[in-house]
Amino acid sequence: MSDPAEVVPFGDRALLARTADVAAAHALARRLDRDVDAHRAPAPVDEVVVGFASVLVVLGPGPAPEVLAACAAWVVAAAGASDDPRPPGSVGRTHVLPVVFDGADLAGVASMLGTSAEEVVGLLVDADLEVAFVGFAPGFPYLTGLPAPLASLPRRATPRTSVPAGSVAVAAGFASVYPRSTPGGWHLLGRTTASLFDPDVPPHSRVAPGDRVRFTGIEGAPAPTGPGHPQADDRRAPLECDGPHLAILRAGLATTVQDAGRVGCAPLGVPAAGAADPRALALANLLVGNAAGAASLECTAQGPSFVVAGDGHVAVVGVEPGAVEVTVDGHPVADSTVVPVADGQVVDVGRIRAGLRAYVAVAGGLATPVLFGSRSSDTLAGLGTGPVVTGDRLARGEPGRARGRLEPDTGRTTVLRVVPGPHGSPADGLADSPWSVGAEADRIGVRLDGAAGARLAGGDPQDSTPMVTGAVQVPPDGRPIVLLPDHATVGGYPVVACVVTADLPVLGQLAPGDTVTFVEVDVTTAARLAVAAAGRTAARVSGWYPSVPGL
Repeated sequence: MSDPAEVVPFGDRALLARTADVAAAHALARRLDRDVDAHRAPAPVDEVVVGFASVLVVLGPGPAPEVLAACAAWVVAAAGASDDPRPPGSVGRTHVLPVVFDGADLAGVASMLGTSAEEVVGLLVDADLEVAFVGFAPGFPYLTGLPAPLASLPRRATPRTSVPAGSVAVAAGFASVYPRSTPGGWHLLGRTTASLFDPDVPPHSRVAPGDRVRFTGIEGAPAPTGPGHPQADDRRAPLECDGPHLAILRAGLATTVQDAGRVGCAPLGVPAAGAADPRALALANLLVGNAAGAASLECTAQGPSFVVAGDGHVAVVGVEPGAVEVTVDGHPVADSTVVPVADGQVVDVGRIRAGLRAYVAVAGGLATPVLFGSRSSDTLAGLGTGPVVTGDRLARGEPGRARGRLEPDTGRTTVLRVVPGPHGSPADGLADSPWSVGAEADRIGVRLDGAAGARLAGGDPQDSTPMVTGAVQVPPDGRPIVLLPDHATVGGYPVVACVVTADLPVLGQLAPGDTVTFVEVDVTTAARLAVAAAGRTAARVSGWYPSVPGL
């Protein structure tokens, strides 16, 4: 029998199992996946994700504390099982990746190790590396087998907000390749154009756990080695469709199609994506008669302008009534309500006056292309249709019956309730004083600044661990990072707190310059808050359009 895993809560709807090593983590994940497929899990499971020596189990929405306890016992039992569900006859492949060694950190790494850049390159080229697991971003391999000098390198104290696609990097005992431009805290040694992920062709990731990887140095610019290589032109032609649609005249600042997000794709390194403010998305959809998680437009700071092709209804919902400027054919209309629109009318969603984001729902929902079970676009992996562009024709689905009215809520708040994280506690400085949202705030995460430059004590580096939306990471520089829906699926900075599910809409509306306060609650309270929040959202939409008194 295997040693039982240590299982701890990770937020209010996930569990983190710590295992002896990565092999034990893979074995546990296979057992859990087998139980989920056979409907033997105690509760619905959205994700089973492997880290270096850990497994994350994300449960369906709103698990009660007793359900979390039952699932923790299930995970412990699976960790202690003696069978090995590894597929028979599985043999790892070998991949040789050409690299130009001109990375921005090559000289700095050589200085840290007291050697030359040529010696650093030689150490990496001579290494026989193995894929331990795939995560962080689609196709991002965590490669073990580095020689001791390279394996000793820590992560950067302050992560870069953007790492170039194809970067070959090392940190925390691993080497890897960034398949796309993403944030990252590793040391950059070179670049390759080898394609590591293809969203259109299963199994999507070029490498798999157990595969071997070798880097080979080349001169000049490497040649592409497959479809979807990092230097490919990501610009797309405008979307076309027949039938009812929205024709984009002006795209807005950062307008994307979002729905309830992706489930079950994190083992590929694919973020969940979905609405940053799921409550506002649900309210906009319910107003026009859609399912709460139907695809809609997410607008940031400044919305789009579009022509409506075919009669219908739209609703624009932000953080509170009156938060968004909206006109139809140049005439102001109210947000947070059902607006009838006729074929050929122009809807303009202007400035967002409160909060950061708003959602434009159209009756029938948006019928844009589906990828991995969702129409959402994510900014980390670049999956989905991406930001809308002028000329897009966004297809509409079959409409239902529009609702009548939206009951007012209590108004905006910037208090985030949190539960302790797996690596620390909000009491370790996070909940002591207000924090300011920095300029680095997007759908991946927000960085926070303390009053008068206050910082948290940088925690010890962690083994690369699967992450959840709302996790509060603390890098060595002490500036907390709170993860949003497009976050990397795996991270190595300690997590001291997790925003409760009920307050994720508040997190999604934080704008640069906002002040936010953290308040610690326990998991039981967080579960109660989630149930109450879901009930309030559904109850706020009532009646039918046009509104009839008493209905």
